[in-house]
Amino acid sequence: VHMVESGGGLVQTGESLKLSCADSGSGRTFREIGMGWFRQAPGKEREFVAGVSWSGDDTRYADFAQGRFTISKDNVKNMMYLEMKTLKPTDTAVYYCVPVYFYLDHDAEVHDQASWGQGIQVTVSS
Repeated sequence: VHMVESGGGLVQTGESLKLSCADSGSGRTFREIGMGWFRQAPGKEREFVAGVSWSGDDTRYADFAQGRFTISKDNVKNMMYLEMKTLKPTDTAVYYCVPVYFYLDHDAEVHDQASWGQGIQVTVSS
């Protein structure tokens, strides 16, 4: 399952951004699996940001994203989104969307069929 991220850019502290993630052709598979956002800041390991169940009904967030970020999944358009508000310089990173194994009680795990795309850069200036 290959995804393409878009919507990143340079913003100032406190501003908002909405990232989009498009399914490049898996179609039915996208609608049947959970999806997640991960990010990697310079010099740091990639980390979980948010996950959504296959239906879009359930979500889970990393502590730093809770209350500021909103993940959503549209199984009609085969799209996933990450709406980010009150951005901080510490949110600066390359953001990736991938299929995941979604869990309610712990962070999502990258799906066996996932392939990492190029990601999308988000830069928050102070």
